[in-house]
Amino acid sequence: MTNRFMLSRRNLLKTSAAGAALGLASAVFPIRAARAASATVGFIYVGPKDDYGYNQAHAEGAASLKGIEGISIVEEENVPETVDVQKTMESMINLDGASLIFPTSFGYFDPHMLAMCAKFPDVQFRHCGGMWNKDKHPMNAGSYFGYIGMGQYLNGVVAGHTTKSKKLGFVAAKPIPQVLLNINSFLLGARSVDPAITCQVIFTGEWSLAVKEAEATNALVDQGADVITCHVDSPKVVVETAAGRGAFVCGYHANQSPLAPEKYLTGAEWNWAKVYKMFVDDLVAGKPLPNFTRGGLADGFVKMSPLGPAVGEAARKQFDATLAEMMKGGFSVIKGPLKSNKGAVVATEGQAFVETAIELESMDYLVEGVVGSTA
Repeated sequence: MTNRFMLSRRNLLKTSAAGAALGLASAVFPIRAARAASATVGFIYVGPKDDYGYNQAHAEGAASLKGIEGISIVEEENVPETVDVQKTMESMINLDGASLIFPTSFGYFDPHMLAMCAKFPDVQFRHCGGMWNKDKHPMNAGSYFGYIGMGQYLNGVVAGHTTKSKKLGFVAAKPIPQVLLNINSFLLGARSVDPAITCQVIFTGEWSLAVKEAEATNALVDQGADVITCHVDSPKVVVETAAGRGAFVCGYHANQSPLAPEKYLTGAEWNWAKVYKMFVDDLVAGKPLPNFTRGGLADGFVKMSPLGPAVGEAARKQFDATLAEMMKGGFSVIKGPLKSNKGAVVATEGQAFVETAIELESMDYLVEGVVGSTA
């Protein structure tokens, strides 16, 4: 389905003719009467499906459902975090008969997805992120996410063995808790190799801003960083720019190794196929869908890119050993004694937090050794 068609379908909702068409569609394809064993599932992406990043990871998960009998998939890409996403959701429900919708981007949740939850109480909506709260949000909404900070820690382990300058670089979008956790995890993984390693972070202010991402990457390399990673929607610009400057890279969201085969070390990837299959299995079986879904490496929600050719034997051994510990469960990235980069104590001697800890869900600090600010 082309983007041009999807945009015209969205615009159809603006016309009076669309109103009649939607009424007819609802009568012919009543979503609330759909059989549990046959369903349409909608996916909405804020960027292109082939962005080598956040959107591609979700699109790969959606693609894994296309062979399931009785399940139809409808997708729309490049939908901004505005009222446009409400029009897309309404179109998927009224024109395509969607009974389960995954609006995947952070900014889709409030007010857009919540408005559709109220308008279509018999349709299920599940949002990627940690924003759903049972005390204030509707039960036909929910959230799913993965503990990917451990993947960034593993990125850091490999980066720590690879760096010669002992300076790492991180290009980040916005200083929200998950991004801060990823930055901290990356550095702490590297510091498990060498406590003298530091990490410079540059915030671009946007999830997708290619020019600033390239500028930030170049600035980090200019300041001596020889291993770069990121948390932006599409790491493509960061990966290609860093590799072009001779730096090594660690990926995020999806596998970017084809973009820099010789310089790509490894990457923290989402495995949304596992998550979406769980939801669809429940939908087909007529079971209630969970409202709060989380998992990590051991649960198959997160995976690591294969180690690249530049990764040495010592790095491979520590990577494998650390991954094995994580797979057992209970691995702590944040543990004391540990201070923030502003000198505040964030974990005392003997204190440790696993990524599932409530204390980390509101993380507002960068750890010591990170050069940068959350402001």
